[in-house]
This record gives sequence, structure tokens and C-alpha cells, in this order.
Amino acid sequence: MINVSAEQFSVRKVTPAEANDTHDLLAVEEPLEIQLVFGPAGARIKKTISITMRTPGQDNELALGFLFTEGIIKYENEVSRISHESDSANIILVEFLHGITPTVLSLDRHFYTTSSCGVCGKTSMDAVRSKSIFPAGLGALKVSSALLYSLQEKLKGQQMVFDLTGGLHASTLFDANGNLLLVREDVGRHNALDKVIGASLIQHRLPMSESILLLSGRISFELVQKAYMAGINFVAAIGAPSTLAVKMAEECGMTLVGFLRDNRYTVYSGNQRLTN
Repeated sequence: MINVSAEQFSVRKVTPAEANDTHDLLAVEEPLEIQLVFGPAGARIKKTISITMRTPGQDNELALGFLFTEGIIKYENEVSRISHESDSANIILVEFLHGITPTVLSLDRHFYTTSSCGVCGKTSMDAVRSKSIFPAGLGALKVSSALLYSLQEKLKGQQMVFDLTGGLHASTLFDANGNLLLVREDVGRHNALDKVIGASLIQHRLPMSESILLLSGRISFELVQKAYMAGINFVAAIGAPSTLAVKMAEECGMTLVGFLRDNRYTVYSGNQRLTN
């Protein structure tokens, strides 16, 4: 049975020695339209706030994580119901409790983001930066090198759709002892993290100041921003960070580790949380 996040295509695989017709599994990429429903009974308002290219699966978590990291909601209990539109799996409705109006009128954002960019459509630098409800630098998390080295192998064992397609990003959450808490995959690295944060919000894990976030690729500003919104103080990645990612991590007192592979890593900020 093919995973809902992967689809089979007929392909021709070519090598210097031969060419063969066969089949290949590709990661699914489809749009998800997020609509908010709010207002008094009998006069409910429906407003589209985002269309993001994502891999289907955990759409409720994605929508909730997106709203939280954008600062549109602060608490999970502001939302009464999340469900797909009855005639479309690519439209999700987020219904707010009566009496709660989301801050969408001040949301300075266009409605479309690609799978590679979670801040596309922001119309000003002020709109890019959101303010976390959690104080920066909470907790007393300490992480050893030995524990960090063990996380990459644990991540590999959890990337089920990546193993099928080779075409997805993963965001993985571990506790202070290296135990796996959550893993989510998506064609968009920002979507994968929104799914983790949305799931954590539902499970009442926030703030995640005693957790380690491991990213399967590079570290961009948007990922550091989302981690900051969720109260995450320790972010590690297999790839490299961008300049703005490092600058924001420094501002937030966050530990940022890149190039975590082959029993080595580079610390870009927050060295105080690492032990030998």
C-alpha cells in the first residue's frame, strides 16, 4: 500500500550501461488553503489567510502550528474546531470560539507560500518578526556531544516517507535525554516544523524549553523564528545555518548547531548549553 504522502510514477532510469522502464515513488505536493471562521453566531465570517504547498497529512497540526507561529493565536483553546471543507481535502477550516476574533486584520501577509519558503509574501520586515509569548532562555537544558551524535541515527530511522521518496524534510523533537517525542515530514521544511509545533500545542507541551529540535536540512531564519515562538532553545540541523538564522538565535539566547553528522558539529550560538 502506497503512503498517502507518496505517489507512484512511471519513469525511465538511465545509467551508462542501460536504460530501464520502471516505477518510482515521489513525495506528494499539493496546496492547502487555510480558512478562519470567526464572529458571532448567525454572522460568522470566513477568511482565507494562507495557501501553502504541503505534503498531505497532519493538516490539522499544520494549520494550528502555522496560526501559532504567525502570532494569530496564543493558545490552542481559542479554536473550537479544525476540519477539512466537506468537498475538498485541500481546504481546512479553523473555527474560533464565539467571542474570539483572530488578529487577521493586522496580518501583513499575502496568501501564498511555496514549499521552499515560509515567509514568502511578507510585505515588510516588521511582519517577518513575531513576538513569542514565552520569555527567551527559559529552562536549564544541557546537552552532551554524545547525545547529539546519537540523534542523527534516530532521525534516519523515523523518516518513513523520505525513505520511500528521498524528497521530504523532517523536523524531529527529542527530550533532554534524547528520547524521541515527535517527528513530522513535509516537502516544505517550514511546514514540517509547523506540524511539530501544532502537535505540541495540542499535547500541551509548550513551551518546549527542555527539548531539542533536530532539522534534516539547513537552518533558515524562518525555522529559528518558529522555534523561538514555541519556546525552543536548542536547534540542531544536518545542514548549515543562514546568517540571519544565527543572528536571530543570538538575539533569542538560543543554541544553534549545524553540520551535525559523522560525529562532528559546529556551534553557532548558545555554547553554554553544551557539555563534553
